[in-house]
Amino acid sequence: MTMGDRLRELRLRKNISQEEVAKQIGITRSAYSHYEINNRQPVYETLKKLAVLFNVSLDYIIGGEQSTKPDTQMMPEALEIIRILNSMDQDKRKQSIDRMMAVIRQAE
Repeated sequence: MTMGDRLRELRLRKNISQEEVAKQIGITRSAYSHYEINNRQPVYETLKKLAVLFNVSLDYIIGGEQSTKPDTQMMPEALEIIRILNSMDQDKRKQSIDRMMAVIRQAE
């Protein structure tokens, strides 16, 4: 199975469109569609975002056997937070993480 086949399979399992995948990882639908038809290969940062979105390992996306991340069963809320943080620029992401850490420290 090619990387494109795996990406298409993962997207269909999640029952979302190419447009939605592209929006969630911050690329165009056209760019994403090229990944599914094996015309282009995603860069490392995009691969990481796809792995988080589909809750699979990078190894699985690029051709490995494991379909889900070992030892991790993230809550949907945690995945949403990661998706939101990945969509932010570096400064906003740092500010958001700092705020979350302050809230966590207050709760301890």
